[in-house]
Amino acid sequence: MTNLQIFLDIATEAALSAGVVLQDYLGKVEDAITEKGRPGDLVTAADKASEKVILEIINRHFPQHSILAEESGKLGNQTSEYLWAIDPLDGTTNYAHQYPCFAVSIGLLIQGVPKVGVIYDPFHNELFRAAAGLGATRNRRPIKVSQTSELSKSLLVTGFAYDRWETKDNNYAEFCHLTHLTQGVRRGGSASLDLAYVACGRVDGYWERGIAPWDIAAGIILVQEAGGQVTAYNGGDLQIDSGRILGTNGYIHNSLSQKLMQISPLSAW
Repeated sequence: MTNLQIFLDIATEAALSAGVVLQDYLGKVEDAITEKGRPGDLVTAADKASEKVILEIINRHFPQHSILAEESGKLGNQTSEYLWAIDPLDGTTNYAHQYPCFAVSIGLLIQGVPKVGVIYDPFHNELFRAAAGLGATRNRRPIKVSQTSELSKSLLVTGFAYDRWETKDNNYAEFCHLTHLTQGVRRGGSASLDLAYVACGRVDGYWERGIAPWDIAAGIILVQEAGGQVTAYNGGDLQIDSGRILGTNGYIHNSLSQKLMQISPLSAW
């Protein structure tokens, strides 16, 4: 068994265990919701409990690894070449409203490059997994990106960052413009699931700004192993901490990249 397979299996164990926690808390967090600084940036007791379970499992198996978790920040050996990027509840606002679009996201970066990813949607019991060279699966069955080759025939998905009240560069212009150029743009509210849906062909492309490494680390390798492409907006190499990401089936990547680079922020309208 390769190291990547071992990492994938441990990440799966952690994600499934965290999913049980989220299911247990669902509908019971009304009195345990707080804001983390920006309006709408919520954290619940479920986030914290889910992260605790994940950290216990990762630390038990890999005590010398580094961790970047949404609620706990940087942990462990920060000089390690292995970095676990963890979002214990991606889609907290959805979860707090019992809107069924949320997931656990666990990605492993090796020397800064995403190599292993697990995304688990406990509400729909969908488990997405991938590791470099090992392919991508949904509930243990192989998945591939869509074959849509024209932007006009594509279905896209995106999101809006918590700082959208504070900046004119808030993705509203991109959302409106691309809605008119495609068959539609969806907003699910969970970046990890957005990427998982690109990987399994439910949508053809995804872009977003204001995104954190723990939101996308697992999804990046999923899309890549499913045959898709992930870059910066301009089509260049993605910097995972840049806050911006473009992921597609590959066929519409250049077209979508070009459109994103041409759209002026809302402040210029």
